[in-house]
Amino acid sequence: MFEIYVNQAGYLPEDRKVAVICQESAGFTVQDMQGNVCYEGKWNYFGPDALSGDTVWQGDFSAIKKPGRYVLRCEKGESATFLIGENAYGKLLYDVLRAFYYLRCGCALEKEHAGVYTHAACHTGIAVEWDNPLVKKHILGGWHDAGDYGRYVTPGAVALSHLMYAHMLYPAVFEKLKMNIPESGNNLPDILNECKWEMDWIVQMQREDGAVYHKHTTAHHAPFVMPEEDTAQLFLLPVSSMATADFCAICAQGYRVFKEYDKEYAAKLLAAAKKAYQWLKENPEFLGFKNPDGCGTGGYGQRDDLSNRWWAAAEMYTATGEAEYLKDAMAQFETLHFHLSLGWGDVAGLGVMALMTCQYPVSEAWMTALKKEVVEAAEKFVSIADGCGYNCAMVEQNYGWGSNMPLMQHGMILALADLVEGKGRFRNCMLDQLHVLMGVNAMGISYVTGNGDYAYNYPHLRPADADGIDVCIPGMVSGGPNRRPTDGYAKELGLFPEGTPPMKCYYDDVRCYSLNEITIYWNSPVVFVLAAALNK
Repeated sequence: MFEIYVNQAGYLPEDRKVAVICQESAGFTVQDMQGNVCYEGKWNYFGPDALSGDTVWQGDFSAIKKPGRYVLRCEKGESATFLIGENAYGKLLYDVLRAFYYLRCGCALEKEHAGVYTHAACHTGIAVEWDNPLVKKHILGGWHDAGDYGRYVTPGAVALSHLMYAHMLYPAVFEKLKMNIPESGNNLPDILNECKWEMDWIVQMQREDGAVYHKHTTAHHAPFVMPEEDTAQLFLLPVSSMATADFCAICAQGYRVFKEYDKEYAAKLLAAAKKAYQWLKENPEFLGFKNPDGCGTGGYGQRDDLSNRWWAAAEMYTATGEAEYLKDAMAQFETLHFHLSLGWGDVAGLGVMALMTCQYPVSEAWMTALKKEVVEAAEKFVSIADGCGYNCAMVEQNYGWGSNMPLMQHGMILALADLVEGKGRFRNCMLDQLHVLMGVNAMGISYVTGNGDYAYNYPHLRPADADGIDVCIPGMVSGGPNRRPTDGYAKELGLFPEGTPPMKCYYDDVRCYSLNEITIYWNSPVVFVLAAALNK
């Protein structure tokens, strides 16, 4: 572990650069890899930091702009090495986006594209309806959702939306980005090639009546085996109104994204979205989801579907310009206890993003109010970050299972606020959340596998454990610190005595699923924030 905490990926030349140390020191130097001193700086005392339990000093080295690899040193120790340059986030973006390829289901991962992380085709069997085994359907594709091999509509739609909005809002970042996936070189940007793999699976989850199955899994999570060894019966678990609404929204968004490249495919997505929307209109009551007896895979249940229906209506209007959808969206918005969330449990923020990118008329007063919500949320995050020695825009309650999700979703909202205002005043705080993820945190750890001198390496991820390769698949984002871990192993070890600061409630071990799992919707906001960072 290093004594000085920096973003272990690096920094763009013109951006602010701040390191953290937790012991008093006279000053620091920035040195290149030949040991030449390129900058000398002083530590500024910040003071006690509540959520880390540390006493913090910060060191600003923004004056260093020359491209190269550097290290900070002082008499107390040193930092990880890091890059400064326009390509500082090139590997990180490549790896975090390419992680989705390694999570593909229904196909073999060949050496040409996967390197040493190969496996045979998986989960290719016939699925049966849980409630009616006489109904059988052959569904292929999608991404393994998390550390398990299940595929779930609501989190899948959210991850897709993050990625597609990243491409919609920052297209230049992805224009020439080649991901070495089987589709590379066709007429689609590779980020959309990857999105299409998940989209093709989601489309298959719709029933003839327009409703959408909630998930596609086995009855129980597989043991820690390679995906092709998970040969238990696949099931289609019952329809939910959340899955149907999110399906509608993501197909409508997909129509907008893909119509520039493949009009026939886009039309298919819009037709599916309309069919789902019609089902929602005919079934206005909340139809939630709870695992039936005998099923133990992820639930992704919700208390209501209000934000899901709002997102669906907003995306449908943005895709078509048809007045009925805008009328529905405005009515749905009135039912919300609005919270600018971008996660699977509350998708209200995605509805805002839809209307922010809408080419059709929307009430100026309403749009002004929605944009004000974005800016005020961003201002709140800046205030929280200013009160943290690590510039982290998180409160104690954010440190739950998957705390790196709110961390990076706050980064997304800060990026959106800059798009709304056009002034760039939230950029530094947005980047600070990325810096926290990549090493400016109380553990001094990079929460992305394969990126950084001190990166975590043992996620709760079945193929990463079962493949027998010690170096983990790169680009997997860890769930991160959890002030109340729920897995038995963390409790058994007594890892976190009462009073352990939230930022230090982390342990890199495959058995600690409530600390160290991965998911597609923890990777996707990182892709978005990196795109915003690189879109200068």
